[in-house]
Amino acid sequence: MKRILFPLCLAALLLLSACREAEAGDAKPVIYLYPEEETEVTVRLDYDGTLTCTYPAYEDGWTVTAAPGGTLTDESGQTYSYLYWEGVTRTEYDFSRGFCVPGADTAAFLEDALSRLGLTRREANEFIVYWLPRMEANPYNLIAFQAEDYTNHARLTVTPEPDSLLRVFMAWKPLEAPADLPAQELPPFKRTGFTVVEWGGAELSS
Repeated sequence: MKRILFPLCLAALLLLSACREAEAGDAKPVIYLYPEEETEVTVRLDYDGTLTCTYPAYEDGWTVTAAPGGTLTDESGQTYSYLYWEGVTRTEYDFSRGFCVPGADTAAFLEDALSRLGLTRREANEFIVYWLPRMEANPYNLIAFQAEDYTNHARLTVTPEPDSLLRVFMAWKPLEAPADLPAQELPPFKRTGFTVVEWGGAELSS
């Protein structure tokens, strides 16, 4: 299994560069918080692996003041676009259904799939600008969006409880030749009230 990374806000790039040299890992999500009004929110992660990097620092959870537009402010007044973590685990991901996408078609595929899954254009853009350089030069990419195989191993507890929660996690493998597999259904997501959105991914060896 290869090490995988997620895009970081520009202010965090230098701070997190050392984390990219960590041992092989498989989960680097970012978490957005969208309350209906300014709200103090605590997010805790129950992860069956080892955290290798978090930003802001994870200390028995994150507690921030979240604004309706998604800006997060910690107790010192520092602001963030989202919460970030990465970790190492032995989770096995499900590729019984998914998509085999030519590398050159990756951008168009992700734009469509992420929109159907419920990410906003901004969220999808932050997802794509990291992954696209790693994927588009491959002959093919085997892609499967994970459900319980991810969420059961990385449980989130958000206080106050959100009205709607979306967790998009893409496991994928680069391939030299096309693979035939049943297409995966991509369920739609409706944002209502206090909404929490997470996206992440894992690059696995083919």
